[in-house]
Amino acid sequence: MKKIAWITDTAAQLDEAFIQRHHVYVLPLSVVFDDGSYRESIDLTQGEFYDKLRAAKVSPKTSQPAIGEMTALYEKLQSEGYELAMALHLSSGLSGTFNSAQSAADMTDFPVYPIDSKIGSFPMGKMIEIGNELFASGKEPEEVVETINQLTAKTHLSFIPSSLNQLHKSGRVSGTQAFLSNILNIKVVITFVDGVTVMKEKVRSNKRAKESVNSALRANMESGMVPEVAVIHCNNEAGAQVWKEELMKEFSGLKVEAVQLSVCVGVHAGEGTTGLSWVSY
Repeated sequence: MKKIAWITDTAAQLDEAFIQRHHVYVLPLSVVFDDGSYRESIDLTQGEFYDKLRAAKVSPKTSQPAIGEMTALYEKLQSEGYELAMALHLSSGLSGTFNSAQSAADMTDFPVYPIDSKIGSFPMGKMIEIGNELFASGKEPEEVVETINQLTAKTHLSFIPSSLNQLHKSGRVSGTQAFLSNILNIKVVITFVDGVTVMKEKVRSNKRAKESVNSALRANMESGMVPEVAVIHCNNEAGAQVWKEELMKEFSGLKVEAVQLSVCVGVHAGEGTTGLSWVSY
């Protein structure tokens, strides 16, 4: 079997054990506050980010890894004896990271296969797992890319912002919308469609919003295999654990884990956000 490296970005939020097991190299996304730029998971922990976000008068911006950083990594991998790399990145509908990876791949003689995940978070790790299984079975890189591209249509990620305040600060909703949602306790469900986030539903109460997401999960479980679900959250471990326990009670045998979302999601969705993500086979 060829010596293959995987490259991704911090949108995937992979743990260290996963990174070591699958030979993954993670490029950091960055958050830009008034006092400078911070690389996710390197310059700023999750807790430190939300402390700064609460204190910020102006909403921070996000930025992608530089092309020079990518080409330097490709050259490093080549020097370490890797024969090729699979570069799986955050949806091109949300970030220019995938497009930069394509450009960087054209600038080096090291074989790199950029892949647009068309999503973020939990499904990115599952794509890497499946990709490695395909390589182990003897598949060629082009076949792995094709399979993962097909898999993007079977991924799901929906989240419920705790309020629309941060979406307003980041320019995604108007001040009037944010004000009315707080007064009327309106919750929105945001989901990925064709690689971009869309506001799927507006309901009264968090309970109804969660039921909307749970209904989508039930429908997927009826039409295909969903072996694992991630309860995703923005610095809301308690809320994620409650949802996790509810799912485990309803769906016996379903593997459920709680997963932090990238702070780049927190910039827009805000602290307290929760949601669900899964991959249908």
